[in-house]
Amino acid sequence: MSEQAYFVLLALAEEPRHGYGIVQAVKVLSDDRVRLGAGTLYGILDRLVEAGYAEASGEVVVDGRLRRYYRLTPDGYATLAAETARLTDLASLARRVLAARPRPALGTA
Repeated sequence: MSEQAYFVLLALAEEPRHGYGIVQAVKVLSDDRVRLGAGTLYGILDRLVEAGYAEASGEVVVDGRLRRYYRLTPDGYATLAAETARLTDLASLARRVLAARPRPALGTA
């Protein structure tokens, strides 16, 4: 799963959101490291919906524009939990490997 898709799932775990709300939540959750363009976001949402991890949960017209809201499905929550556990395990492994390896002296590679 891509980092971007992970953050979209994480944003939807908080509450149902429309596209712009997802983009803003991902910026906040990632400390502004991940920024999603419309094409990227809707491509991710299409894949998440196709996989059964998210679903459209309603539409609202605001200022003449349609906002489609998305929410996580039970499979989406399970996938998010599994991916979080996988990332936690990877981070633990990386900490062990880095702690066991001597650090190079400054100025050397």
